[in-house]
Amino acid sequence: MINFASGHGVDIETCLCGTDISEHKLNDGGALIRREQEMRLIENLILALPNVAALGFKIGLCYNIATFGIWGFSLRTCRTLRDALQTALRFLPLSTAYCEISSFEQGDYFGLHLNPQSTPTHLRQFLLERDMATSIAVIKELSLNEIKNLKTNFTGPATADTSYIESICGIKPSFRSAYNSIRIPLSYVDRPQPTYDAKLARALADQCARQLRQRQPGGISDRVRQQVLGPLGLMASLDDVSAALTISSRTLRRKLDRENTSFRVLVEEERKQMAFQLLIDSDMKIEELAAHLGYTDTSSFTRAFKRWSDCSPRDYRDNSNADQPSSDVMVD
Repeated sequence: MINFASGHGVDIETCLCGTDISEHKLNDGGALIRREQEMRLIENLILALPNVAALGFKIGLCYNIATFGIWGFSLRTCRTLRDALQTALRFLPLSTAYCEISSFEQGDYFGLHLNPQSTPTHLRQFLLERDMATSIAVIKELSLNEIKNLKTNFTGPATADTSYIESICGIKPSFRSAYNSIRIPLSYVDRPQPTYDAKLARALADQCARQLRQRQPGGISDRVRQQVLGPLGLMASLDDVSAALTISSRTLRRKLDRENTSFRVLVEEERKQMAFQLLIDSDMKIEELAAHLGYTDTSSFTRAFKRWSDCSPRDYRDNSNADQPSSDVMVD
């Protein structure tokens, strides 16, 4: 955002006024900018650039996959565009998004709903535009710019920016719609990505999960993980965990929803991570491993594993062992 402002003649001091962000912190890749600091910076930009049409949209288009570090790189390694967008939503707090974003499928389109209602009223249009444009930029980059026509819908009235948005998306946007959304033709979403790498995708997803936990220390997600990986085990139900945490099941669901996850997602993440580890590092039989992970039968575990890796647990173990150098062979 500061680079965009600089290109329009706004100096860095004006951008950072009242934010308590130092130039040193801006250059620190490990530093975290608080929500209220970014909001103040956005207010400064809006005041300094009142005549720039579609300001949020134009700034959002400046973002690319590399902007987001591990979160962005993890999207490149996913099997399809659909998988990449679902991964993006799973780790959404690692991005710059402020809207609540969810996926949907309707007719011949796969799409994203963007809800800005949880953002400050006076910044809502800017944040909606920025999140929508960033999403479009990422989608186009992941598809190697093959997607030429993206449908966009806005709940608000038409603005003077219509022709500009049409030039970016290829289709005139619709206004006064039920939702703010981006729609992608289904013909694109399940095509294999040329940069797909199953092992790297798993490794990057693990790193994203760790970063997410670091940014949300002591969150309810961590407490649930502690219970299912500890005293209760992976066979525990939501009711079991809520009782252990001395809160109602309804409250637990609501708290997890605020952290953009669910009990089912958390348990499956831990089962998935443990399955990969045990298949490589242990000699447990597949049926024993399935029971250890909390599955009622081996077939349920096998179906779940195929969703994660496109192969059976046995094939995954065999392939992993085949990749390991033999102990009696010298490795250069």
